Formats: sequence, structure tokens, C-alpha cells
Amino acid sequence: VQLQASGGGLVQAGGSLRLSCAASERTLSGSALGWFRQAPGKEREFVATISWGGGTTYYADSVKGRFTISRDNTKSTVYLQMNSLRPEDSAVYYCAARGRLISIATMHRSDYAYWGQGTQVTVSS
Repeated sequence: VQLQASGGGLVQAGGSLRLSCAASERTLSGSALGWFRQAPGKEREFVATISWGGGTTYYADSVKGRFTISRDNTKSTVYLQMNSLRPEDSAVYYCAARGRLISIATMHRSDYAYWGQGTQVTVSS
């Protein structure tokens, strides 16, 4: 079971980044996927989630209208397009999978069984 996140980096406020997370096919098959983030000294928080079919997405209020989650099941990959980045978006971003054939998207961290290693996003002011 592997989730490999990439695409983080350093960007100026107002800029954009696109995160990717590749999953082993067995992990991804039928699974809802999510992105969470954790800033230093803070708890890991929900960012966005997408159902297996892609028809349902949820976002944290703080990123609505700026971030977009999507997935390509043929590539076993989930994406997080982040626009209009702010310094407060700086964090380690983690992708997560609920589990094989658990297709419903949820915002609760405890509902996700598999986690990637995280990718650092730093937004300078």
C-alpha cells in the first residue's frame, strides 16, 4: 500500500501549485481520496476530498474557490490544483485513501486508512 505525493515547493503569495498523488492500484481501486495538511504546531486538517467516481467533492471553507481536487483513475492519481495561494496555506500536504471499494468522500481524518508521506508547500508573502 503506497501513496506518493509530489509537487510541493516554494511559491510567492498569489501563485499556484499542483500537487499529485500516485497510489498503488490496489489502494486506489474504488476508494475515495482526500488531501489534508498540517502546519507546524497545528493539527492535521482537512483540505479536500473526492469520491471514487469524481462526482462528489468537498472542500474546507478556507480553500473553497481557490483549490480544485480531481482524479484520473486510469493513472491511479489524484491532484490538487492550488491557486491564489496565501502564506497561511503553508503546510505539509498529505494525500489519503479511505480504502479499496470505500467510495464515499468524507471530511473526517479518521475515515482514511492510508496516508502518503507528505509534500511541503511554502508560500512566501
